[in-house]
Amino acid sequence: MSANPSMAGLMHLRPKLIALVVLMSAAVGCACAFFLWSLDEVTTVRFDHPWLVWFLPVAGMAVAWLYHRHGGSSDGGNNLILDRIHDPGGGVPRRMAPLVLFGTLVTHLFGGSAGREGTAVQMGGSIASAVARRFQVDADQLPVLLMAGVAAGFGAVFGTPLAGAAFAVEVVVIGRPKLWALPICLLASYAGDWTCRAWGAAHSHYHIDDVAGSMLAGLGNAGMLGKVLLAAVAFGLVGWLFAALCHRLSAGLKRWVPDPVWRPAVGGVAVIVLFLIVGRADYLGLGVRSPDPHAVTLTSLFASPEIHSWAWAWKLAFTVVTVSSGFKGGEVTPLFFIGAALGNALAGVLGAPPELFAGLGMVAIFAGASNTPVASTLMGIELFGAGYALPIALSCGVAFLCSGHAGIYRSQRFALKKPFWRRPV
Repeated sequence: MSANPSMAGLMHLRPKLIALVVLMSAAVGCACAFFLWSLDEVTTVRFDHPWLVWFLPVAGMAVAWLYHRHGGSSDGGNNLILDRIHDPGGGVPRRMAPLVLFGTLVTHLFGGSAGREGTAVQMGGSIASAVARRFQVDADQLPVLLMAGVAAGFGAVFGTPLAGAAFAVEVVVIGRPKLWALPICLLASYAGDWTCRAWGAAHSHYHIDDVAGSMLAGLGNAGMLGKVLLAAVAFGLVGWLFAALCHRLSAGLKRWVPDPVWRPAVGGVAVIVLFLIVGRADYLGLGVRSPDPHAVTLTSLFASPEIHSWAWAWKLAFTVVTVSSGFKGGEVTPLFFIGAALGNALAGVLGAPPELFAGLGMVAIFAGASNTPVASTLMGIELFGAGYALPIALSCGVAFLCSGHAGIYRSQRFALKKPFWRRPV
């Protein structure tokens, strides 16, 4: 049977599919609420006990051993979800959800620089696959349920349901979004987000000063337009750099350290070395908040006009080492930090509003690294307001075009070739 259900097939199963999507999305929303609460708790514990970072290599080995002995195909992570959308095969293992939840919390408890989107997406895919098996959903209908699970997880964990739905249909095949699944993904993303919020889960809030918006004047100012476009090129190139470094370091570690249990130990030691070089804990963990009022965090990049010229490079280094060596969690929130910090640095060079360029960088670098410009644009609008839609769309579109074909998700397929870049093999 075809892996891509037809519209007629969706219409035929609409009542059952809608019921299953609502049930699945509620479960994913509950899981994401628990995850966000747990993540906040373990982050607080790390702040209170900074010595925990010294045990990062051992903690990474413990999680790697757990995956090696009991994870099966779960170690495929986000790429496994995308592979199953392309070809349902055996579905997604139920064990993926608890394993990635535990692994991500361990990463953040001991200071690994990773994200949270990977956890939400994998929990969504795992729960969706479990619902499909329990209620005997046909194999050709599994892809849409998996995309709904991705939408529910992404929308719930970031509090951006429009972006969650767009991400699910856009990320699978670049240049050919699966629009037939958009209504189902919208339902799933909103249901997951609503359930997560109903539990009182807190999301980070970012604000761009209205004064910065007035300077744009609809981007009619040629000077400001040029600055935005120049910054967007930089966001795309750094997004490409991030993905390329992750892939190359991961491949190198697999050659140099054949035993997967030892790779996180090597990565954990490297993170500690970086921490000792920097001498600050700003680039450990998620990077959204810190008890140190002088620390560089994702929220501080919007709250302070101070310029931090190299914060983006340090966070990139910490995250590439963490993710490439096998720690769990994902890349997106660190990418937000890298993009916001790069925007802050570029604002200092170009004489632009730091908080505006931090916001543009935050979503544009995600657009470039994940090859999802539409989802990233919608996320920017949901986070910062429709008044910034034009500069956000321009930044995300240009960053996407400038980011090459590397991408943080290896299982993405391409239906187009970006200009000036060699098509991926």
